[in-house]
This record gives sequence, structure tokens and C-alpha cells, in this order.
Amino acid sequence: MKQSPPQTPPLPGRTDHVVVVGAGLSGLSAALHLLGAGRSVAIVEREEHPGGRAGRLDVDGFRMDTGPTVLTMPHLIDEALSAVGDSLDRRLDLVRLDPAYRARFADGSTIDVHTDAESMAEEVARTAGGRDALGYLRLRAWLSRLYRLQMRSFIDANFDSPLQLLTPELAHLAAMGGFGRLAPTIGRFVSDDRLRRIFSFQSLYAGVAPQRALAAYAVIAYMDTVAGVYFPRGGMRALSDALADAVAAAGGTLHYGQEVRRLVRRGDRITAVETAAGLRLDCDAVVLTPDLPMSYRLLGRTPWRPVPLRFSPSAVVLHAGVDGAWSQTPHHTLSFGAAWERTFDEICRRGTTMSDPSLLITRPTATDAALAPPGRQLFYVLAPCPNLRTGGIDWRRAADGYRDSLVRALERRGLEGFGSAIVTERLTTPLDWSRAGMAYGTPFATAHTFTQTGPFRPRNRVSGTVNAVLAGCGTTPGVGLPTALVSGKLAAARIAGAAAVGKAAR
Repeated sequence: MKQSPPQTPPLPGRTDHVVVVGAGLSGLSAALHLLGAGRSVAIVEREEHPGGRAGRLDVDGFRMDTGPTVLTMPHLIDEALSAVGDSLDRRLDLVRLDPAYRARFADGSTIDVHTDAESMAEEVARTAGGRDALGYLRLRAWLSRLYRLQMRSFIDANFDSPLQLLTPELAHLAAMGGFGRLAPTIGRFVSDDRLRRIFSFQSLYAGVAPQRALAAYAVIAYMDTVAGVYFPRGGMRALSDALADAVAAAGGTLHYGQEVRRLVRRGDRITAVETAAGLRLDCDAVVLTPDLPMSYRLLGRTPWRPVPLRFSPSAVVLHAGVDGAWSQTPHHTLSFGAAWERTFDEICRRGTTMSDPSLLITRPTATDAALAPPGRQLFYVLAPCPNLRTGGIDWRRAADGYRDSLVRALERRGLEGFGSAIVTERLTTPLDWSRAGMAYGTPFATAHTFTQTGPFRPRNRVSGTVNAVLAGCGTTPGVGLPTALVSGKLAAARIAGAAAVGKAAR
């Protein structure tokens, strides 16, 4: 008999008027689900536009996405929109990418990552042989079962105690090998080292090296390599704009350019939100989406933990508008260096940049040429690096030299003349992420170590307040665009009750 995930009751007292702090994806998701559950919602955002981490720079005719570039699980977007009677098809023009990625390796070989089972099996057979093609199909089936189990029972659920994990589903997850290590688990299905990298590199964005990450985090590989990768025409900020427009159409209000200064309290209840510009919004409940340290400062309370929070590695991102075609470069390229385990040791333990970098190279103009002026291309190059707590790098001095090393790496890996083709660029380092309010200069928030996973992850309720709820990457269920949307839904369920939120989304 299947057991349902824990059901979330509504907060005690009135919850008619809710203020959401932050118009990022989690805040917009929370607002839509709350509106669908009959609440009045106001969003307060310090920037002049929605998006949060999913921001954009408009420079010299280029529209540069400054946050996530990989969009998966679009049904979660549709779920949030359907809460207010809206739809994904109405709001966004999504393009499914095929291949989802092209993986390029130090020996010059490439593997196109298709999300269609037959196409990918053929690609694996061509590049790694028939045995690994069969192994890929078994891996795909395992990933699909893992996703269905985790989404139903562990990801899309609020937990108040680790004891709530003691269900038949937990035993099922253990039987599937979910508490083993990710890299060896992937290796049970495929022997080719290149394939092992393709299906395990995603754990870095959860803050843990594949050799140490729980196999349960292969669920991220499911999202990338099975469910499909998409791109919205107009760039990733089009997603935030669409959700914000839906909030406004459903009767929500959005206040941009308003940085929250303090939360007004009466006993253990938040009664109003005040901004530095003098705006005051009375409320019955509040959803806080800034990074955890900032939210805790607003609440005046940091929950006790037996060990300090551990934060994920960060990233340097080079945005480059170029006067050149490179028309064979797909939308997403995974450019792997020869080093692998050493790379994670450098980033996660030594606190240094990668000596042989593995990079995510995105060319959004491969899908939407309108993101750049005619005849030009836009590139986004992401290089994982230590966060400001782990690393001792002075990015004020190191940024220019590291930018040059990235350009040289790109030129060695097939983009000959890339540096001389750049007509405009922006470089984002951990120092810039920190200035944007992200703790320890990482956009990937708190890491998904065992003690920061599931019910052990920082809760979306904070003791000392009965009507404040957290949402975003730092809290339940975790890091990533899909989980940010789920986080907003879970925050809404805390306020209005899971029954009301679930009914609205159907």
C-alpha cells in the first residue's frame, strides 16, 4: 500500500493577506499558488523587474541571461500557472532542445545527449558500444523510477520531522540504492567514463562531488537527460516575466524597486513588511525568499544547528557577445577537461580554481537569434569555482587573469579566435554574487549534503514566528529551477494548507 506524503495544515489564524518578499521563481510560484487558494498577495522586489537569480543584462543589443540557462520540468511552470486558471502554452513559447547537450571531451570525442530513448541509445552504441547502450536503457529506467518515487514522496512534500521519513517509500529508495554514492551507482550501468560524467556532473550544482553525493541525486540527471531541456524564446527572463504577468492578471500586486528593511511584529506574528523607501504592507502571513542568512536577519532569529550550514561551490560566468558565427556550436555544450576527480577536489576542498576546467558553454542564439544584434552571437560560459567561504581568492585581483584563462581554454577547445571576436562582455565572479545578496558568493545556495537533505535541510518554517514561511533554493526542497518552483508551492501550502493549494493547481 502506497503512503501519501505528509499533509500540510494551514497556518493558525487569518491568512487572507500575504506578502511575498522577492519576485524570483520561488516567490512568483508561491504567489500564484496562494492566489489560486483565494489569498490576497503582494510581492515586494528590490530590483526593477522580476526574476531574482534568473536575471538579465541588456548590453549593446545583447540580452544576456545572468542566472540559470537550463530549463527542465516545464510541467511545474504549468502547474503554478494553472493554479490561477492560466497556462504555459498561453504565456511562453518553449523550444525543446535536441540535443539537450553536446558533451565534448579532452580527447576530441563528442557525445550528443538526446532525451529520446531510441536516439540516445543509438548515440551511445555509436560512441561507446552496444553493451553500454543496453546499460543506458537500464539506467534510464532506473532514473525514471527514482524520479517518480522522490517527487511524490520526498521532493514535493513538507516535512516537520525526520520521523516522517519512516515510510515504505524510504525502504524502497534504499532498495533502489538511493543511499549509495552517485558515481559508483552510475558506473553499475555504464562503463564508459565519458557516459559516467554525463550522468553525474549535475551533482556539482547541488554542492557535492559525484564521488561523495548520494545516488538519490541522480534525480537531477533524470531532469536533464530524460525529461528534456527547454529554452523560452526571449531568453530565460521570459519565464519570470510570464509568471509575474500571470500574478498581476490574477489580482496580485507587484512592488518593484522596494528593498525590505524590516518585518513588523506583534508577539510571534509578522503584521507588516516595511521597505527602505517607506512602503508599508500589512499582512497576515509572509513568504521570505532571500538567501537564508538574509531571511534570518529579517526574522531576527537563526535556527540552531549542530553543525554550521555548508554552502555549494560558486561559479564564474563569462557573458560574451561575439562577431562570429560558430554555427556548429549547439545551444548547450559540456566541455570536459581531462581531469575529473581532481577538479572537484580543487573546487570543494582546496578552494582553488580548476587547473583543467570543465565548462558549461551556452549559445542561446542557436535557438533565438533575436537575443543578439544581426550577424552576432551570444555566449555564456560557466566555470564552477570555490565559494567565498571555501576559497581564499581575491577576485578583485584575479578576475581579469581568470577571464583570460577561460578564453584560452575556449580557443584550445575549438572556438579559435574567440577572444578577438568579442565585441562586448561581462564577467560575474563570486564577489558579484555576494554583492547581489547571495550568501558566500554562490548562486547555488546551501549544499545538498546528507545533513542538509530532505527533513534535515533548513526548514521553511522558523521557530519564533507562527506566520513566516521561507522559500527558495536554500530551504526545502533544494537548489535548481524546478525545485525553486516546488519550494514556492510548498511555502503556499504551509500558509493555506496542502488541500487548498493542491485543489487550486488541479
